[in-house]
Amino acid sequence: MRIALVTDYYLPTLGGVQTAVRALAETLTAAGHEVTVFCPLTTPSTAPGVVGLPVSPVFRPDGYPFAWSPRRLRGLLRREFAARGIEVVHTHSEMFAALGGVRAAHDLGLPVVHTMHGRIDVYTRNVLPLPAVTTVLLAALHGRQISHAGIRVAGDRPYTRTRTGRRMWRVMLAQSRASTHVVVPSGHFAQKLVDQGVRTPVTVLTNGIETSVLDAIGAVPARTLRADEPLRILWVGRLSPEKRPDVLVRAAHAFPPGVQVDVHGDGVARADVARAAEGAAVTLHGSTPHDGVLDAMRSAHLLVSSSFDFDNQPMVMLEAIATGLPVLYCDPDLAEVVPEGGGFLAPTPDAAGLAAVVGRLRADPDAVTRASEAVLADRGRVAQPTAAVVDVYEQAVAAVRDEGASPPTGRRPLPG
Repeated sequence: MRIALVTDYYLPTLGGVQTAVRALAETLTAAGHEVTVFCPLTTPSTAPGVVGLPVSPVFRPDGYPFAWSPRRLRGLLRREFAARGIEVVHTHSEMFAALGGVRAAHDLGLPVVHTMHGRIDVYTRNVLPLPAVTTVLLAALHGRQISHAGIRVAGDRPYTRTRTGRRMWRVMLAQSRASTHVVVPSGHFAQKLVDQGVRTPVTVLTNGIETSVLDAIGAVPARTLRADEPLRILWVGRLSPEKRPDVLVRAAHAFPPGVQVDVHGDGVARADVARAAEGAAVTLHGSTPHDGVLDAMRSAHLLVSSSFDFDNQPMVMLEAIATGLPVLYCDPDLAEVVPEGGGFLAPTPDAAGLAAVVGRLRADPDAVTRASEAVLADRGRVAQPTAAVVDVYEQAVAAVRDEGASPPTGRRPLPG
């Protein structure tokens, strides 16, 4: 099968979407499929099968290259899809690279599979300057590429109470409607989409880790915590408000003696996190290559996920499972990611809740070992589900073929 993966976020920048797309590209290629990744790049890529897209020379939101302009993107992708004989287009974002992919696919009558990786309503509220204003512009630009006509979002849910939230949910619903099939890595987010009126077929399908990374990790022993060594806590991710790294750093001031926190990542909140970390046993390592993150996981005792009501299925949690690392998390929705007995849900999603669990683990080191053993027993769940992804592609191709028409234009209202 000839597959186009279109994303606004890819290597060498770091993040969960980048990791997920890389894993998907590698495993699909290993299974014998012809895969091309289309993405914005700041420098030309030497990786085979990666095509750089035009980028804005001035706009870099949150430090990422920004694919632009819509007309250039659509034209380039249409030519590339036709020249390469692409059979299915798989988009991985709601920004302009993905929008260009949707428009080009519609032009050529190709099916579009869209993976909804995250909550852009939360992301834009925390990252964009003046979100009440900038989301208006973003939604308007999105609506010029994929129609929002007929889409209504009620304000009866906690995540749709604000005008900005409803605006971004319209973007997600429009993107779903313009796709042939929607893939969501978690059940909790898929349910929100369905509750908001998505009628496009939705499949809950976990992200996964590629074989080469699992082989590089190799066999790992269960974690043990000796009385004479520190409890080593790891936090990995984008230093951005929606990830709430400050919650862990503030909690670190209340940790008992013998706890060390290592934070790997960079982003717009770095200065705030550094100030909050002053006087605590916290080391900020900055942006860390993927291999360095895996090394850090091998030597840690506990991964902390401090996000709340944002993450869909954090790739870093899957990597932790692959390395036998237990997870302490704040968001009950993320329980579906963690093997039974392999993690700890904070009693409250604030610094006090994290401090309470860390204090208990420091006093009961055997609990760390038991959780690590539970993670390792269920380690197989994190492998990339390549066959299931291909099955979705085949369903999408068949749906377009059976309709005998081009895929959704995004210009009709949602049924019902």
